[in-house]
Amino acid sequence: MARLALERAMPAAWVDEMFETHRQRQYPRELLFSTVVELMSLVSLGLRPSLHAAARQMDHLPVSLAALYDKVRRTEPPLLRALVQGSAQRLEPVVSALGTAPCLPGWQVRIIDGNHLPASEKRLAPLRNQRAAALPGHSLVVYDPDLDLVTDLAVCEDAYESERTGVLPLLDSARPGQLWMADRHFCTRTILQSLQQGRADFIVRQDARHPRIVHEGPWHDRGRVETGQVLEQDIRLDEGQAPWRRIELRLDRPTESGESVLWLWSNLPATIDARQIADLYRRRWRIEGMFQRLESVLQSEIRSLGHPRAALLGFAVAVLACNLLAVLKRSVEQAHREQ
Repeated sequence: MARLALERAMPAAWVDEMFETHRQRQYPRELLFSTVVELMSLVSLGLRPSLHAAARQMDHLPVSLAALYDKVRRTEPPLLRALVQGSAQRLEPVVSALGTAPCLPGWQVRIIDGNHLPASEKRLAPLRNQRAAALPGHSLVVYDPDLDLVTDLAVCEDAYESERTGVLPLLDSARPGQLWMADRHFCTRTILQSLQQGRADFIVRQDARHPRIVHEGPWHDRGRVETGQVLEQDIRLDEGQAPWRRIELRLDRPTESGESVLWLWSNLPATIDARQIADLYRRRWRIEGMFQRLESVLQSEIRSLGHPRAALLGFAVAVLACNLLAVLKRSVEQAHREQ
């Protein structure tokens, strides 16, 4: 089943087609991009300890190791995004056919969060005299918790680039019928208004320095949920703007950081009550479980790759493998659901 899924989900012809469509300055000669992805997938799956080992054990590598590493170091970020998007589009009909219980019927849920790659063992030449190891970069991931698939990816070669800036290209895919959830780091006027302009709904935790509010309505008690008491009020960022909703959750037990009150912003319609919004936000932690699988089950953090584009390619291939793993898990679950 795993071999069939691999052949159907990431065939070499499709990978090379994506490369030809989305490449910018790269070009294929002796080494096809599908070969690079195949070698990197062996490392991500833990079948080879490094890209060097995978290449040395390949029967017919058409180029030298130096040429292979040069190809990997020149992988362009838009190509990685196209691969992840295409992977999700190919696998989504399969997972949907296996059946799933949606978080919110009638909406496609999207959870967005960032992931920073750890410091690399391999130093870039200008940093070899420094004590600190090099940070290869970070990525921003859009995750569908209903299908357990990563649907979009933005990679940043600068490890210190703000996630609030890097997330903006991902918001272009927001559309009606989607519900986007994010942590308080993404509670900015620009991000929320971008989602609003895409006519998507959102649930975002309020930041300590949240956007300035020009109007606050009275608080209304909305009852209890499993974790505490829920209140709600209307807010506006600009005069004449349609009101958004602010949900206050007074926790029965403080969080690990000692917080006893959480505030959530949302533009969901009134048909979704405040208690349901508070419960929905708890689903945001599913993306943390996905990141944990990327690190522990798969080798998404390849410390032997120090060049940013090479390390980010390794992470993107691990995301492709994680999407495939989700299909296999859902298939096994479907076969044993009655038991």
